[in-house]
Amino acid sequence: MAKSKFEYVKSFETEDKLLPNCWIVVRVDGKSFHKFSEKHEFQKPNDMRALDLMNRSAVKVMEQYKDIVIAYGESDEYSFVLRKDTEIFNRRGFKIMTYINSLFTSSYVFYWKQYFKEVKLKSPPYFDARIVLYPTDENIRDYLSWRQADCHVNNLYNTTFWALVIKGGLSNIEAEKRLCGTFSSDKNEILFSEFNTNYNNEPEIFRKGTILLRKRIKKPNSEHFKRVIVPLHEDLIGEKFWNTHSEVLSIKPGQDYYFNDTLPDLVKCQLCINTKRNYDEKNNLKEAE
Repeated sequence: MAKSKFEYVKSFETEDKLLPNCWIVVRVDGKSFHKFSEKHEFQKPNDMRALDLMNRSAVKVMEQYKDIVIAYGESDEYSFVLRKDTEIFNRRGFKIMTYINSLFTSSYVFYWKQYFKEVKLKSPPYFDARIVLYPTDENIRDYLSWRQADCHVNNLYNTTFWALVIKGGLSNIEAEKRLCGTFSSDKNEILFSEFNTNYNNEPEIFRKGTILLRKRIKKPNSEHFKRVIVPLHEDLIGEKFWNTHSEVLSIKPGQDYYFNDTLPDLVKCQLCINTKRNYDEKNNLKEAE
């Protein structure tokens, strides 16, 4: 950049280098997504298309930024955890936060058509973002536990609320009054006794959210392994998760992972295995070119 008499304005820029040896969390959160979901007629209480789109956008972020060791998503938010020793963008907080947020948002728009098919995007989605530092392993575990506990509380409420509205015939205001002051046990009882629904049998992705980890898996019909980003729906509050996936806190390469069932679409698209959505993604790329 050529020097000029105007270059002094750079001195007004603030230095925002993050503290060393701290876990870096970037959390993106949908802005006004209540209105956005209504406008696009999201299914209640959970829309798998929306959750799959959030997960696909998060995978794109992790593919781009290799120092993200784990990500956790639920509803319209995603948290990305960068390794403690990362030097990405010289640990400049504004750059880290804005790059991750902008890539996530643009990916959400880019992949929209894959998951919502004939539903036209009627308004631009946008996400706010924040960056927080956690100095200890206990801190980062507690942060992720907090987000998963939040997922459980919100989903139990929403599942019960929409059961009362859709199946029980109550208005939104009547359902809110019915649930006011209730505990988790009360909501479970309403679901079971009035709607024959055992909350514990609801899909784990709804109850526990989605965890994204880097793992090494064996490619189908091959002896070769490939590193991919794997979606999990597990309890990360207890010790079992952290013992099984010890590479997260030790910041080591992802361990070998074996699927009992068929590969998730999120993994197939990384392995370039043709699925309907993978085919649509390639068409999107061609159109973008």
